[in-house]
Amino acid sequence: MVDRLAALLDRFPIAARVDPFGAAWPGAALWVLREGEIALPGSGAWSGPGLLLAGAGTRTAALPGPGAAGLCVRLLFEGGADSPLAAALPDALWVAPGELPGSQGLLALLFEEAFAGRCGRTALIERLVEALLVQVLRQQMEAGALRGGLLAGLAHPRLRRALVAMHEAPAQPWSLEVLAETAGMSRSAFAQAFRGALGQTPGQYLQAWRIGLAQRALRRGRPLRRIADEVGYGSEAALSRAFKAHSGLSPRAWRQAHIEAELVA
Repeated sequence: MVDRLAALLDRFPIAARVDPFGAAWPGAALWVLREGEIALPGSGAWSGPGLLLAGAGTRTAALPGPGAAGLCVRLLFEGGADSPLAAALPDALWVAPGELPGSQGLLALLFEEAFAGRCGRTALIERLVEALLVQVLRQQMEAGALRGGLLAGLAHPRLRRALVAMHEAPAQPWSLEVLAETAGMSRSAFAQAFRGALGQTPGQYLQAWRIGLAQRALRRGRPLRRIADEVGYGSEAALSRAFKAHSGLSPRAWRQAHIEAELVA
């Protein structure tokens, strides 16, 4: 069976960082609620136990109610806002423990570490949350609960074949015909279904995936010529044109801006 998350998590991993419970800040986080209530203004309110996944696009902070107990774990994406996973997560997603098959032992260990005060608890909690997040993403795809975006495309029984193929082999000269054949669909049906699920054409998605990989390689200091070969462009000039069309900057200007932003941070 094709692993729909492997290439995404390998190339754009997510790291977890424990924050004080009730810290008021917006953005991507996983709230693990043992008891009490939690609200996300504009999205809803829920009672524990359960998990609240707040996506990177969340503009307001989640607010635990009086007497609520649990964990707040910030989610950090390699590539920041440019990470395809950061863009794919819903703004708010509540998952009850019973909706995550096989998670009971993981959740029990997570809560035990959260409140026992043992040495090394923060490092262990962060690894547990990273594993729990994979379970949440998997459950949502398998349940077909996502109505749009990359994860909805990966949940589609046919589109996911083409998406995984692009993720795993970005340098291949993918055409609409080849991608449709990979998905086991006609050219027109594939193009229509792809746009309906992801809100963009297969060509637009492929370019965004390639440029995202190029940005990742630039952050790691790799030479532009080698990056061009790895992501499917025949020359530095071809990559530079596509890069600027997508991001508004040349690769060298983008890398310099990234270096300066890191120095400021």
